[in-house]
Amino acid sequence: MIGDGRVTVDGQVVRRFGARVDPAKQVIHVDGKRLPTMPDLVYFAINKPIGVVSTMSDPDGRPSLADFVADRTERLFHVGRLDTETEGLILLTNDGELANRLTHPSYGVQKKYWAKVPGRIERDLGRRLKKGIELEDGLAKADSFTLVQEHGQQALVEIVLHEGRKHIVRRMLEEVGHPVIDLARIEFGPVKLGRLKPGTLRALTLTEVGELYAAVGL
Repeated sequence: MIGDGRVTVDGQVVRRFGARVDPAKQVIHVDGKRLPTMPDLVYFAINKPIGVVSTMSDPDGRPSLADFVADRTERLFHVGRLDTETEGLILLTNDGELANRLTHPSYGVQKKYWAKVPGRIERDLGRRLKKGIELEDGLAKADSFTLVQEHGQQALVEIVLHEGRKHIVRRMLEEVGHPVIDLARIEFGPVKLGRLKPGTLRALTLTEVGELYAAVGL
């Protein structure tokens, strides 16, 4: 990879084999994607179950994300929130800079949701959602909308947004006459929920972490 010019350190292509770098101070990219080099930084995906609050503690004693990482010594941040009745993908990390950028609206990191709603779905619903739905706190636009499946009086739809206002998916769909029955987040930027079962945790791959860095310009 070095011979092919695919490795950079602090923005400069490395040509010399055996070049020494300080992983605590220097930034390494391979094929344009940053490598996580700090050994004390950790990155996890969790499938938050319904009934769990999206915080690292809860003063009311409800189940929280901390219950699933009680054996970890790091101080972990949760990236993004899901309301208590929504399940799905949340990221956990002690990389504060990455966590801040992933949740900041200016970076526009996309999140993909699957929602079960009352059918039938109107043919122009996707166009309306992408054009924007006026809510009490301003216009909300979907980046994409797909009808996944229709069965009887219910439908499964996929909606992608890059903002994270409170209950945004539920409010948008209710405003257009399809109040959410069940809701799950299945993707956060480049990270996919996949087959991760509710209440379980997995470490992100180096590729996933590099793609998260790239998504927020790190």
